[in-house]
Order: sequence, then C-alpha cells, then structure tokens
Amino acid sequence: MSDTPWTDRIVGERMAVDQTFAERIQQSQFSNQQWSLIMTATEFEIEQPDDPEQARIIANTDKLDGILPELENIQSGMGAMGGPGADQGGSNASGGGLLDSIMGALGMGDDGSDDHREQREAAERLTQEYAAELQSHLESKGRWETVRHAAADGQ
Repeated sequence: MSDTPWTDRIVGERMAVDQTFAERIQQSQFSNQQWSLIMTATEFEIEQPDDPEQARIIANTDKLDGILPELENIQSGMGAMGGPGADQGGSNASGGGLLDSIMGALGMGDDGSDDHREQREAAERLTQEYAAELQSHLESKGRWETVRHAAADGQ
C-alpha cells in the first residue's frame, strides 16, 4: 500500500507542504539531510479510507530502524564540518567507528540503542505531524475526498 497511485496524485501538494513544514524541521533536532532520509524511509497511508469520519493520513515508520545509524553518521559529518551538532563532539560520543558498528550489529557493546530510540521517537512524532499537515492541506484545497476515495478504491 506504500506506493499506491493516490500518492502520485498529491506530489504537488506534498511539495507545498514540504515548503511550509521546513520551518518546523529547522526547529527540530534534525538537519535537512536527516529529514530527507527520514522521509525516504517513511511511507504514507490512509487509515480507514472508506470511513469519511475516521479516515486520516498516517506515517508508516516501520523502515526507520534501517536508517537510524545513518542519521548519526550525517550528524557526525556535520559536526566535523562545524555544522549543527559540532558542539556534540563531532563524532559518535562512544568513539564510533567500524569496529563499534560491527560489535553493535553482533549485539556486543554499546549500540547506542537509547540514542536510536530517542531519534526514532522524535522522527515518528515529526512524520505524524507532517501527515496531519498534509491532510489539512489536502482538505483546504478540496482534494481530500478525491484522494481518500482513490485510496479506498486502491487507485
């Protein structure tokens, strides 16, 4: 359901919401690069599309776990360049590196799971805010019913 044609119908609206949501991203803990990666791992779905009263756009964030380590890499890279996060020690506070990554993948050592959990929760909150903003935008443009029907019909 992630790559359904209804999503193709709202590309312009997504671009408009992206522009208005940019300020919210700047206020968040994520850089624009990190947000782009989060959005790549997020799929939007319409929950209960057959019910006009209950239907709503939700962000399916099931794939976020796969990109969380990369969010940290982006932050580390920005810190090394003196960008946001530079005050966080530049690289991973635990030392980072390939060996730590391998040990973490094998379930040994500190895998930063607390940091990942916090990042995941923040990303989930932000993507759900984005989904609500997208639905609100569609409603204000008179497109919500058409999009909802298309999702209900699997189009």
